Amino acid sequence: MRHTSAEPSAGHHPPAHPAGAAVLALNANVLVLNKFYQAIRVINVRRAFSLLCREMAEVIHIETDARGQAKWHNLNFESWQELSSLKKEFEPDEFDWIHTVRFAIAVPRIIRLLGYDKLPRQDVKFNRRNIYARDSNRCQYCGKKFSTTELSLDHVLPKSQGGKTTWDNIVCCCVKCNVKKGGRTPEQAHMHLTCKPVKPKRSPVINIRLADERYSSWKQFLDNAYWTVELK
Repeated sequence: MRHTSAEPSAGHHPPAHPAGAAVLALNANVLVLNKFYQAIRVINVRRAFSLLCREMAEVIHIETDARGQAKWHNLNFESWQELSSLKKEFEPDEFDWIHTVRFAIAVPRIIRLLGYDKLPRQDVKFNRRNIYARDSNRCQYCGKKFSTTELSLDHVLPKSQGGKTTWDNIVCCCVKCNVKKGGRTPEQAHMHLTCKPVKPKRSPVINIRLADERYSSWKQFLDNAYWTVELK
């Protein structure tokens, strides 16, 4: 079922600033597709509603029928608002909610840009955040998980021995293991890597998001992607 865009009305405004539990909904993430249904980035809730209210995007809502088959619905802002009223009554726990003075509206998981057909650049940024995400905040020598403040980055082949600062030579390392390894290779220090460091094929931050059940509907757009989806 496809709903075409309606003409903007005088009372057609983005959701007002929420209060209480709805504030948590603003921390949710929305996957953005281009007009060809290709994933291009992840944005925040405010940006998503801004695009919907300006009729630059539509909601892609996916539901599973009684036979277990996924069905897509393309919804403009008004149609999404109408569906939200039903979901609020019968399935309130399935969504994050934004409350305005006049109504409550569900936070969409996926939106599609109506006039954008480009793809993002395909390279994954080589930065500290992506390295920590790739290694799941685990020391790659002892295998224990730490907060980011308790981790450092280690050159597997030390710089003093010609090691480069690249995806395949940098790993997360706890302070204890870093001190033990020193300026040696793992073999020289009698230590072993838990995983061989490699360059991720897509943003490792997205992989973390996919672990959250709320974003399970993203998987069908990301599993077949050969491009990189980046957080903006």
